[in-house]
Amino acid sequence: MREVLAQAAFQLFLERGFERTTVDDIVARAGVGRRSFFRYFPSKEDAVFPDHERCLAEMTEFLAAVDDSDPVGAVCDAARIVLRMYADNPEFSVQRYRLTREVPGLRTYELSVVRRYEQTLAGHLRGRFGEGGDGELRAEVIAASVVAAHNNGLRLWLRSGGEGDPEEAVDHALDLVRAVWARPVGEVVPVSARLEREAAEVVGAAASTPVSVDGEVVVMVARKGTPMWRVVQQIEAAVGES
Repeated sequence: MREVLAQAAFQLFLERGFERTTVDDIVARAGVGRRSFFRYFPSKEDAVFPDHERCLAEMTEFLAAVDDSDPVGAVCDAARIVLRMYADNPEFSVQRYRLTREVPGLRTYELSVVRRYEQTLAGHLRGRFGEGGDGELRAEVIAASVVAAHNNGLRLWLRSGGEGDPEEAVDHALDLVRAVWARPVGEVVPVSARLEREAAEVVGAAASTPVSVDGEVVVMVARKGTPMWRVVQQIEAAVGES
């Protein structure tokens, strides 16, 4: 029934537009009552993302059973569960991507879904690195890096219309994350003197603005307490995301 309702909803969203489709329209198309709809979906927005709850549960189960020897590799592998969910139904995934680009409310909802994945990854890493001090900071930063890398590769594939192998771009992006973060806590990551100097200058500005360095690197500086969604929004704007 959940799948029937989701299919009916999405067909109507494509035919009439998201805003012009009501819950009554959806249940009429599916041939059920309103009570059946709300048993499975709290809102219209939830019907656009019917598979994320299952995927989040699968990710949580995977992380609970994973080996502790490589926590960064584990969260990268967990992110690939999300990728496989999208790749299993390319046509639906591409249509949903286009729909979320057109409806601001769906984009906001999608960001909240992404944040739940990020919190799940960060929670796993905090269990490995510790709840306080740099351990907690490391967990949050790595989780955000994994989500950003995964989404970068995924969106390249979605923007292409689902052509080619989605795993190639995502694997490349996640390999970069592992190359930087799969080190023991406390080990210093080498940074070029030029980039270190330019980053220090940016930090001095203390502004919530992304700054391009030679067109190759984007440095993001945010005031303490800036919401994560705002940071992501600024980064996406800097790299050309709408």
